[in-house]
Amino acid sequence: MQTMPMQTTLDQPPPVLTPQLDLLPQHGELFEDDVHTQIWGLLATFYPDRDITERRRETRYPFPSLVHLTPVGSDGVTPEGETIVVIGKHLSVRGLGFYHPMPLADRRMIVSLETSISSESGTCSEDGYSQWIGFLIDLSWCRFTGEGWYESGGRFLQAVLSPLGSCQETTIAGQGG
Repeated sequence: MQTMPMQTTLDQPPPVLTPQLDLLPQHGELFEDDVHTQIWGLLATFYPDRDITERRRETRYPFPSLVHLTPVGSDGVTPEGETIVVIGKHLSVRGLGFYHPMPLADRRMIVSLETSISSESGTCSEDGYSQWIGFLIDLSWCRFTGEGWYESGGRFLQAVLSPLGSCQETTIAGQGG
């Protein structure tokens, strides 16, 4: 077998070979452009390019997490009634926005948020535990969004103990606990 010497000079770097795979059909670029156009069009409906002054003083952060809401009694702070689970939308230091499938009967509730902690950082002594933090919230608005869902939100009034307890073991779906 005969090998051919590769000719290079010191002032010329060796050629860079770029692997190329043509897995998409010829119309792939058109398809990709169509997908990009439609997705950007959809995002533009959610985030219009308007110069609107934000009326909120605090930054809102996306919060796509499960949130537990527990009604309170007539004293305004004691948990009373069944806890429901809703889906978080936005969280700020002043309040919370969320989605839920049915109208809510109560205006004041306790919001319970789950935080994972490890043995080095928290009050629970073993890994795999969660800590629940609680806040009393005054729900000040609700709107029907269509398709059977509602969006609500309100302002945190004070930090309270979560009715779900301070620590509990978490079980990952499909694993024993």
